[in-house]
Amino acid sequence: MRVSTSQTYQRSLSLMSNLSAKADLQQSQIASGKKVMAPSDDPGAYRQLAGIKRAEAGDQAYAANVETAQGILEQSDDTLGNIEAQLQRATELFTNAGNDTLSPSDRDTIGKELDSIRDTLFALANTRDSRGQPLFGGATGDLPFTKAPDGTITYVSSGEPAGIPIGDQTVIQVGVTGDRAFASGSSDIFAVIAAFTTALGSGGDIRAAASTAAAGTSEALVNVTLAHASVGARGTRLEMVADQLGYAATARDDARSKVEDVDLAATISEFQQTLTVLQATQASFTKLTALSLFDYLR
Repeated sequence: MRVSTSQTYQRSLSLMSNLSAKADLQQSQIASGKKVMAPSDDPGAYRQLAGIKRAEAGDQAYAANVETAQGILEQSDDTLGNIEAQLQRATELFTNAGNDTLSPSDRDTIGKELDSIRDTLFALANTRDSRGQPLFGGATGDLPFTKAPDGTITYVSSGEPAGIPIGDQTVIQVGVTGDRAFASGSSDIFAVIAAFTTALGSGGDIRAAASTAAAGTSEALVNVTLAHASVGARGTRLEMVADQLGYAATARDDARSKVEDVDLAATISEFQQTLTVLQATQASFTKLTALSLFDYLR
């Protein structure tokens, strides 16, 4: 009888301990809304959640990079638009300067405006992005254009700038190097404008100089337009990547919810049942421990 009573005590104690632990877990799940909070809760589910969190962290970094890249491309788009406007104005001035009816004073005014346009283009060509990197620079990260004491403007960068990671083993270039954009060969707009203003001031064949300058500016405009289109295409690509990252985030959130989130109504119901069983077990154990040896002998 002593052995039997001892075993009964032990079974009751073990049952109450298990029920109490179960009630504590259910209560924690109800409070947190999570059913997996530690590896011991569900090792397989915990590993799955860890994988989801790693993927989420990686994609969040890529999403931040996409946002940065989009901002830089928007800045490039605006800057290239300003450059196009300056080139178009320069073309108008070349045409006007070739008019034989203009006075020397008018030509002087045109020359001064062209010098201002050249300075504006120089500043635009050395624009820095939100990271402090030149929009039209090369691999070194230095300003791409320099101006010599005599006013000569030269492209000094080389190579391609580092791309921005936007996915696993995927990077995107957000800049256009200055030599490709508006400073290559006969379309070097800085040289084109400088040559024309020199001719304008010397009083030579302005009509021929204006024709040459207009041709060079037209070629430069083609280069800028191509760079502008390239920026737009990359912006479209980034929109697609951003959408894909958004879809992946939604899918991961659904997967995480299925593994981790508690069915609150069901868990509350189970918690109430656990408490009921625990209370009944505690009541039975109390009665059992109150039994004396006399109670057994009666």
